[in-house]
This record gives sequence, C-alpha cells and structure tokens, in this order.
Amino acid sequence: MFEQLTQLVQQFGNDAVVRNDAIPNEQNEAVMNEASSSILSGLQKMVSEGGVEQLAGLFNGNNATNTSNPAVQQLTEQLTGNLGSKFGLSNEVASGVAAGMIPKILGSLIGKAKDPNDSSFNITDLVSAISGGGQNSGIMDAISKYGGQFGLDQNADGKVDMSDAIDAVTKNSGGVGGLLGKLFGK
Repeated sequence: MFEQLTQLVQQFGNDAVVRNDAIPNEQNEAVMNEASSSILSGLQKMVSEGGVEQLAGLFNGNNATNTSNPAVQQLTEQLTGNLGSKFGLSNEVASGVAAGMIPKILGSLIGKAKDPNDSSFNITDLVSAISGGGQNSGIMDAISKYGGQFGLDQNADGKVDMSDAIDAVTKNSGGVGGLLGKLFGK
C-alpha cells in the first residue's frame, strides 16, 4: 500500500514539489516522502478517531478530488503543518504544495481502489494499511468471505466489498458498525 501511495506522490508531486522554486531541490525527495507518510497517517488517524463516515465520503462519487471534502481538508491541513514544521516552508508554500497534491493523489488512490479492472491496487491493502494491520487487517477478508450469507451485499453484485460498506454507511443502515454488527450477529 505504501509503495503504491509513494508512486502516486511521485507522479503528482512533480508540479507541486519538483518544479516549485520555493522548495530546494535537495529537499524534493524528503518533501514527497513526508507527503506519503502524512496521507497514510492522516487516514489512520481519521479511522482511529471514529471518522469512518468521513473516510467513506472519500469513496462516494468524485469527492476525493473535492477540496471542500472534510477528509481532503483534514489531510491537506496535516501535510501543510508537517511541511512547515519539518522543512521550514512558509505556510503559503506548504499550503500550495499540499493543495496541489492531496486531491489528485486521493482521487487517483480511490479511483484505483474502486476499479475492479486495476489489479495493481487491492482495496484490502488500503483497508489493512488504514486500520493499522494486525488484528483489524482481516476485517475486509471476513466481510468478503461471509458477508453475502448475512445479507451484506448492499449492491447485489454477488460479492461483499468496500462499495457495500460505503453503501451501508451512506444509506443510513446503521453505518459500518451496523454492517459489522450484522456480520457478527449483534
């Protein structure tokens, strides 16, 4: 997951970082590494603080590229602060870099995660990375394996995946907690 995220940062960081005269060339790689770390840690923080619905909002439509999306704003602010404190960039420069990268990276990340024809990226990798791995990493596997038997296939496509979890959250059917509750009989 981190490798795919780093590739997206490299792809979209060219204009925002490499071609940015306000960032010394010797800091380009470190700034892009910070962007990757900030995005992943920001998504993890969102989940750990109960922002699953906010995260699900990223997966709906084209919201990941919308700068007014609360999740995009949160990640942009976090990266702006990190770039300012770690690299001494002015708030204006750091904000410009973050705003120039975050929506594009998230849009591409979410697009790849939702694309069943893109085998370079697996949604379970994203869920595992965001949930911190460990005992939570098997949640999507369990949902995928057993969810159909419990009526969790929200979109009736014959499989239970992230789009079903998103549908559950957005249709006011108890959210992800309700989805997991149904799976585990609660």
